[in-house]
Amino acid sequence: MKRIILPALAFWVVLVFNNCIGDDILDDAVPESVMITNPIDTIGQGDAYQFEARFLNNVGIEENRPVKWTSSAPSLLSIDQNGLANGLTKGVAVITAEVALTGKPSVTDVIQVVIADNTSTNPNDNTRAGKLKATSSYTLTGDFTLEKQGSDLILTLAGNYKASSSLPGLYVYLSNNPNSIANALEIGPVTVFDGAHAYTIGGNIGLNDYAHLLYYCKPFNVKVGEGVFD
Repeated sequence: MKRIILPALAFWVVLVFNNCIGDDILDDAVPESVMITNPIDTIGQGDAYQFEARFLNNVGIEENRPVKWTSSAPSLLSIDQNGLANGLTKGVAVITAEVALTGKPSVTDVIQVVIADNTSTNPNDNTRAGKLKATSSYTLTGDFTLEKQGSDLILTLAGNYKASSSLPGLYVYLSNNPNSIANALEIGPVTVFDGAHAYTIGGNIGLNDYAHLLYYCKPFNVKVGEGVFD
């Protein structure tokens, strides 16, 4: 039995497929990394603070790896191998989280911590900001913020946001791999293509749980653009 595809439908499928696929073939390999996920600005003298870190492998998937914690000034701020820090004397110390790799240099993340009278956080620690950029021939531009509000994350696109409305199946994701939505968090479809709007992301996701904001052509699994955090 012969199968017949209507010419108009065939043209649309070929056009979309070619436009979407033709932009880039992406390699999903990324450098391994470690990140301190709950940084703090100031630890009070006599106070304790539990640091946490996350290791991502070469495709951006979290793995359970031993983390070596060190303080540049252990007489001011001590830290044990579980990441528990204690403020001892006023001053400034640098905390390092390090994960050893086989056959290659280890990966590290560092933060500076002030030891003062009281433990405090910077209000900006609840917000991350960045800019959208296109990685394809489709329009994607504008500023955005990702803010922690209670158990939710709020992704807000600014008034200068613009995205191409000619591409079917455009979705937004949070991912730890800039080249893949495998193991990514799907935020939802793009329904606004010009101007300010926001997405509410439930599920008690941490502000630093994902490193990349991605716009993807979902039907063909092709990256259209990304949000680059400041």
